[in-house]
Amino acid sequence: GRFVYANLAFHRLFHRAAEAGGGGKVTSLDAIARALVGDEAALAEFQRLAAQAKVGIAARAEIAIAGGAGANPGTDPAAIEWRRLSVSPLADPAGGALWRVEDVTASREVDAVRRAQESSLADFLDLLPVGFFSADGDGRLRYANQTLAAWLGAGADEMAARPLDDFLAPGTTRPTLDEAARLLTFRRRDGGIFKAWVAQTARRGSGTGAGAAGYSRSVVLRDADWRHTGETRGGDAEGGPEIRLHWLFDEAPVGIVLLDLDGNIAECNRAFLKLVGLHPEALIGAPFTDCIAQEDRGDIAAQLSKVVMGAAKATHMEVRMPGAGGRQLATSLYASRLENALGELSGLALHFIDTTEQKNLEVQFAQSQKMQAIGQLAGGVAHDFNNLLTAMIGFTDLLLARHGPDDPSFADIQQIQQNANRATNLVRQLLAFSRKQTLAPVRLDVADALNDLSHLLGRLIGEKIELKLEHGRELRPVRVDRGQFDQVIVNLAVNARDAMPRGGRLTIRTSTFKLNVAVQRGHDLVPPGRYVLIEVVDTGTGIRKEDMERIFEPFFSTKEVGAGTGLGLSTVYGIVHQHGGFIFVDSAPGEGATFSIVLPEYHEDARAAAAATAAARPAAEPVDLTGAGTVLLVEDEDAVRMFGARALRNKGYKVLEATNGEGALDVINATDEPIDLLISDVVMPGIDGHTLVRL
Repeated sequence: GRFVYANLAFHRLFHRAAEAGGGGKVTSLDAIARALVGDEAALAEFQRLAAQAKVGIAARAEIAIAGGAGANPGTDPAAIEWRRLSVSPLADPAGGALWRVEDVTASREVDAVRRAQESSLADFLDLLPVGFFSADGDGRLRYANQTLAAWLGAGADEMAARPLDDFLAPGTTRPTLDEAARLLTFRRRDGGIFKAWVAQTARRGSGTGAGAAGYSRSVVLRDADWRHTGETRGGDAEGGPEIRLHWLFDEAPVGIVLLDLDGNIAECNRAFLKLVGLHPEALIGAPFTDCIAQEDRGDIAAQLSKVVMGAAKATHMEVRMPGAGGRQLATSLYASRLENALGELSGLALHFIDTTEQKNLEVQFAQSQKMQAIGQLAGGVAHDFNNLLTAMIGFTDLLLARHGPDDPSFADIQQIQQNANRATNLVRQLLAFSRKQTLAPVRLDVADALNDLSHLLGRLIGEKIELKLEHGRELRPVRVDRGQFDQVIVNLAVNARDAMPRGGRLTIRTSTFKLNVAVQRGHDLVPPGRYVLIEVVDTGTGIRKEDMERIFEPFFSTKEVGAGTGLGLSTVYGIVHQHGGFIFVDSAPGEGATFSIVLPEYHEDARAAAAATAAARPAAEPVDLTGAGTVLLVEDEDAVRMFGARALRNKGYKVLEATNGEGALDVINATDEPIDLLISDVVMPGIDGHTLVRL
């Protein structure tokens, strides 16, 4: 169960075990198991995987872990973070297994919202005063609500997957998918019968697989004989079926609109009025298309025309609508024909379900996945490009060592090196966005750091812009890389300066806050805990709504061509997230912009304090060992390895070379002399640098 190697992401995803292990590292499977004590389900799943790994069996599972300090997934659902674990045996005589872990919290949250919506819809259907069922094209029930089950004297679960014919009286046939409505005679479990009017919407399937025959959704109105026979207009002791049907129409939790043959609104219920935020007087008699977003009207007209012309009995589409308060709604629209007793078209019935929240969650999840994919791509490209630049800069160093300042080529070589160094800065920003930079985090007092930085910021933003610092009380320290922290603040200050060409005010505010439960903000879910908030506020031109979604994407810029690289804010985004923080932006055209940086508070434990004390002790007197000893250089990029070897030999070292981890082991086994220093690339195919050092 001891780890041979685990990358930084693995340690971060098991942060509680890492904190307990000291030095921010997870050292063994036992450390993870100890961190899971208190949550029996997660511990049992983890132990099952570990047991299967020992006997060489591949396995996978998803477990919940605590997301914040002191949080317990078993008692606090909002504190849960989900991890997907997979383990597979290694083809190695010594044994061992490869563990992979992935953060699936975001996808779990989207699934939870979807399940909650489905559960809410199921509860609504079960409590309706009418029967409801769904059947496939072969007449086999897929769902029946509790009301219909009670009428039939059966259980709703018992009815699922049974043919509808089992619940119809002898001589009664089930409706086909082409029928919109029909009077049916149902048979109860005790042998009794009752008549009910069944209205359905149907969709035909395609292909040859499951569901190819299509399916139907049907409403069962038990007291519907009035419509087929005498059409009672009065009311019985209970108000009469007409009154009850109108009550169901008006009180339904989904929006319902009835259209006449001219496409005007003849009637609508309360849910639809609430959805669009209008009074009945503004809707009745108005064209239905007035309720639809301009860009969707053409598609809606085409789909409804198919229903009107009889090409389809019903249709379903996604439409956008202006809603209450000026916000735009996303809705699912179900349209079906209304026919009179002669089967002639009398209008259309439209049902609206508000899917705005669901769509927003889908967009947020997609944006999160997009940013992650862009980060992975940027990191891969930056890593490869960084190798090329390393070789270029290295060989220019060798050239400059052989050409003096009086050499005509000296200035040209310097230009090559300077431009390569500029390219290296761009690569460093890409690595920051992709969160692949090497950090040296330290305990940092935010107020002191900003005060020290204020002199530089004043020179950067110029005299036309007023700089104001406002610090909150009792600020706790954070744990960040000081250089990266300064870069974040400088990038935001420069961005604010460019947004205020005529001058203005730049305010940097600090404060603390505590979250007892996880909070969704934009595309991020901020877990419970204590945080330090840094707000960078400008009075500039603001940011357009259409630019807000892309503001942190690399190479996206609203500045003129040549006025920036488009990497400033993406660098900020990567650095903040690499430190376990979050960044949000609030802005509107003409109203300035506020960038809010949220960093977790740092609580120094006794172990860290002891390490700091030990580091402060005076070090031994250094000894110059330049040029003495044998160096093993391991690098899979030929150009980088060639430069490194030449530079080391020029300094007097004996250099042994290897192109990968396996080759390095061969070199070590083949040489009898001791190797004084190992210099290795970290990311290599096969045995990587970290693993090589430990072998």
